[in-house]
Amino acid sequence: MNIANVFSVALILFSVIDIVGNIPVIIDLKKKGVEVDSMKAALVSMGLMIAFLFAGEGILKLFGLDVQSFAVAGAIILFFLGLEMILGVRFFRESAGTATGTIVPIAFPLIAGAGTMTTLISLKSKYQNVDILAAIFINIVVVFAVLHFSDKISEKLGDAGAAILRKVFGIILLAIAIKLFKENFHLVITPDNKLGFLKSST
Repeated sequence: MNIANVFSVALILFSVIDIVGNIPVIIDLKKKGVEVDSMKAALVSMGLMIAFLFAGEGILKLFGLDVQSFAVAGAIILFFLGLEMILGVRFFRESAGTATGTIVPIAFPLIAGAGTMTTLISLKSKYQNVDILAAIFINIVVVFAVLHFSDKISEKLGDAGAAILRKVFGIILLAIAIKLFKENFHLVITPDNKLGFLKSST
């Protein structure tokens, strides 16, 4: 286990999950009478992330895809997620009529959503599974703490504080996306791949 790598992955996941930025959503759900079981939401989220970490690559193989190609796609998604956080725009929208509760939408898609799943697969192209697992656990501890103390945290941060944190992590996410794209794109676009493409198109 590499501590520096664990810290890097934990920071990436923290930025993508954006549990602090989602505090207003959690508070709004509670005000609507939705009971949130912090422990259950955290455990379900962890289970989903671990399952996708190990099974996600197998799913990709069924579609004839490799981790590097998925990492490039993930980098593009992370880039737009970062723009969302910085500019306050909305590129990704959940379908209407989503049920409310501890598992939906708290565990999925709020915590272990499409962005998180894509990030996990993308991270496999650079980091060891043990480092990613440790980072997942760290984030789940943070998620549990934020869910459990969401009311108090919201009062302390205020709307302005939450907005500042969201923009800071948005910038970090943009930088991570660019780095991830740069490290994997050249592995996808190789002379062999180009040749194969030309052959298949002739």
